[in-house]
Amino acid sequence: MTTTHGFELLREAEAPELKSKVRLYRHVKTGAELLSIINEDDNKAFAVTFRTPPADSTGIAHILEHSVLCGSRKYPLKEPFIELVKGSLKTFLNAFTGSAETYYPVASVNTRDFYNLVDVYFDAVFHPRLTEHIFQQEGWHYELTSPDEPLIYKGIVFNEMKGAYGSPDTVLYDAAERSLFPDHVYGVSAGGDPKVIPDLTYEGLKSFHEKYYHPSNARIWFWGDDEPDERLRLSNEYLSEFEARPVDSLVPALPRWTEPRRLTQPYAVGVGADEAGQGMLSINWVLTDDAVDFEVDLALDILKHILTGTAAAPLRKAMLESRLVEDLGAGVSDGRQRAWRTGFKGVDPANADQVEALMLDTLRKLADEGIDPDAVEAAMNTAEFSLRELNTGGFPRGLMVLFYAMSSWLYGRDPIAPLQFETPLTAIKEGVAKGGYFENLIREYFLDNPHRTTIVYTPDPGLAEREAAAERAKLETIKASLSTEELTAIVDETKYLQQLQQTPDTEEQLATLPRLTIADLDPKVKIVPTDVQTVFGVPVYHHDLFTNGIVYVDLGFDLKVLRQELLSYLPLFGRSLLEMGTEKEDFVQLTQRIGRKTGGVSQQLFTSSLRSAEGSAARLWVRAKATPTQAPDLTAILEDILLYVKLDNQDRFRQMATEEKVRLEAAVASSGHGFAGRRLAARFSESGWLGEQISGITYLFFIRQLLEKIDSDWPSVLASLEEIRSTVLRRSLAVANVTLDAANYAAFKPSLEELAQALPDGEAPAPAEWDLVAECLPEAFTVPGQVNYVAKAARLTDFGYEPSGSANVITNFLRTSWLWEKVRVEGGAYGGMCGFDSLSGVFSFLSYRDPNLIKTLENYDGSADFLENLTLSDAELTRNIIGTISDLDSYQLPDAKGFSATARALIGETDDLRQKRRDQVLATTLADFQAFGKVLESLNESGQVAIVGSPEAIVAANNEMGGYWVRTTKVL
Repeated sequence: MTTTHGFELLREAEAPELKSKVRLYRHVKTGAELLSIINEDDNKAFAVTFRTPPADSTGIAHILEHSVLCGSRKYPLKEPFIELVKGSLKTFLNAFTGSAETYYPVASVNTRDFYNLVDVYFDAVFHPRLTEHIFQQEGWHYELTSPDEPLIYKGIVFNEMKGAYGSPDTVLYDAAERSLFPDHVYGVSAGGDPKVIPDLTYEGLKSFHEKYYHPSNARIWFWGDDEPDERLRLSNEYLSEFEARPVDSLVPALPRWTEPRRLTQPYAVGVGADEAGQGMLSINWVLTDDAVDFEVDLALDILKHILTGTAAAPLRKAMLESRLVEDLGAGVSDGRQRAWRTGFKGVDPANADQVEALMLDTLRKLADEGIDPDAVEAAMNTAEFSLRELNTGGFPRGLMVLFYAMSSWLYGRDPIAPLQFETPLTAIKEGVAKGGYFENLIREYFLDNPHRTTIVYTPDPGLAEREAAAERAKLETIKASLSTEELTAIVDETKYLQQLQQTPDTEEQLATLPRLTIADLDPKVKIVPTDVQTVFGVPVYHHDLFTNGIVYVDLGFDLKVLRQELLSYLPLFGRSLLEMGTEKEDFVQLTQRIGRKTGGVSQQLFTSSLRSAEGSAARLWVRAKATPTQAPDLTAILEDILLYVKLDNQDRFRQMATEEKVRLEAAVASSGHGFAGRRLAARFSESGWLGEQISGITYLFFIRQLLEKIDSDWPSVLASLEEIRSTVLRRSLAVANVTLDAANYAAFKPSLEELAQALPDGEAPAPAEWDLVAECLPEAFTVPGQVNYVAKAARLTDFGYEPSGSANVITNFLRTSWLWEKVRVEGGAYGGMCGFDSLSGVFSFLSYRDPNLIKTLENYDGSADFLENLTLSDAELTRNIIGTISDLDSYQLPDAKGFSATARALIGETDDLRQKRRDQVLATTLADFQAFGKVLESLNESGQVAIVGSPEAIVAANNEMGGYWVRTTKVL
């Protein structure tokens, strides 16, 4: 047996679909498996993954995932993770807890930095400090600052999961899994149920790590253009300390049922909500007896797209047109036994039987009468285009492919097969050609499959308060049972934990982390090639970049000409272009044509302040992609939707508005920080104000009123949509963005010219005048739940601050030091953030899933003094400059590079200005931090506040502030 750095090669294969060579190794001494993917991708990726099946809902795997990143044998810092966030060139750095597995992935384009990250993560998972105080901080602990104060629970994961369980989406998913897999690993909450998390002990956490975080249970992944043998050498350094041992970690298969089951479960809604229309329903199946090959996985994904993936999908269409549901979502889980979940929102619980019957009848009709061949062709083309393009946005491609491999590897199956998609894709095509392929899947996996659950979720306006009251009562009972000495011990322990949290790492500890230097940074901005030409009056920004032959073309229309009353219609108008049909085709035919003939067409609203001028840029973008042979079809489709869209389908428009309402309501409950931040941004800039009209709480309230208006005054709604179309969709307001290599662009240009020439002519209207009225008092918006989202902001330029690149370094530091320590570590929130928009001059603080409110605002105000009195070593300053450059140079695929370059050009962000700001970043000094702190003093006094949170927390905050402090509005 030949070994390389302790590894034996088990198999070598080509994956031409990924332009990669694949090598599967086994570590001889420990049995750890390593998959080495060798290709030319400079965004190198790594992950070490363990099977971690939890036995209960204490969140043990999730808390351990947090805890192992809090210092290790080689790197005995409090939190090496956050130091790497500050000071590495990472393109990805995080960890994930799945239902029965835990991932530790990193990525970087800098080889030295990449291996530094790998080394820190290896040491973290195999040799964590894992002290009891880390467990208390990351998991849970009793907190008591005085024997006379109420006893409370605190912990980062504890509060994270409180926020998660406040989201209807989490309730749907969690209950569906629990119903399908009772008394099974997949039937518990891997993230942790806040009611159960306090049952977890420190000893249990340590035992879980000792059992599962062993090389014999590890699967190691490398991807990219680094040296293959170095991957093995570095891995062996850690693995060689261990001996092989059996680890029982494979999730058992659950025997399939012979009868479906039905359950009812309450979920929290706001007091006063319309209970009849607030119910939810889920219909779920376990699909397989065991792990399956990639052909089945791919076929199920394509079937999901056929049934629910577009507005025209037959199951989605049937359910929404019935008006029995307001929205639906579907997903296929990736566990050992694949499971299907369909969630319906906006259901009257009294109609649950009708909803279930309609779904099953629709599936039966599709199986018996056949699926529209155009729908199948569209889904097949969409899937194939996606596989070949592998466009993962800002997420590293190497980590997306990791999940392909893990869908098989985690269950003892071939990890290489999922990377070679040509064979299964061809098999599916052949099956479709023979006829009945997807119809048979519907019969096998749904109609003839009795392992099904139906869950009716009944809205309960008092549930959130009862759960909060039950937690308080439990803690009161616990406190009453404790002796004076035990209470004193908890107070002392609380103070000691706070002391540990407030004690900074020493320079010696920080020095153990591997470091880059300023010399490792590129001092120059990355310039995207851009050539601007005018085609029939339309400015065309062309970016000559290699795109693997894919045409990326975007058309953007200036929205500054619209009168104010029309602005909140824009998100639905953008959707209408693609989801209402044209004079030539109904929306089903149009959707199928897009799927069959292109790689996709989407729409996007873009708003931004300008670099060196007042006002804002605002555009509606229609974005599209296709292969060169599809390009004529693509431009023909764009011409049809821009010139011939039909906007008069009242029922379809009502469906879209209803979906929008449901999705916004789910978002405000789970991502309230974004809504609080937008609410404040609206007070300071035209761009921020517009963002609130089209994506904030103002927009949610508009949608609710619009739904009434659609039924009571449809002609005026239609007139508004028609006015937007006639005002905006014209050549004089258009710009085009094309990302494509020069040779293919030359072939594509005639089609682009035809499209530009076809756009309606006419002079551009004068810009409209918008009355930017915004609230100036503190505001609070209530949602059911037990966590808050707290925002505070001000426009620093009002206080004389001159925007500089140094602000990027300072906010990076503030976010990863003061706010991390005060809001997250000590405060127990899942996140504390800040940001500075150099275009508008607005600086904002945000918190995420935060148990506090007034205390968080006090911590925001403490930032000024923290910066003014800061002492900062050269090494710490360098780390934060490096981390800032990493953010500025975030990894982009070619389509994103091209679009970003055009967006910068439209707001006046020249490459010279970008270089100036980069120079300012690299030249940042301690004096810049201290001067910025002085500016933040003005924010303390003049900053404005917006909160999304629980009614109880808002009332308590008002009482703490002496009465009426914030104007409160109920959202949910």
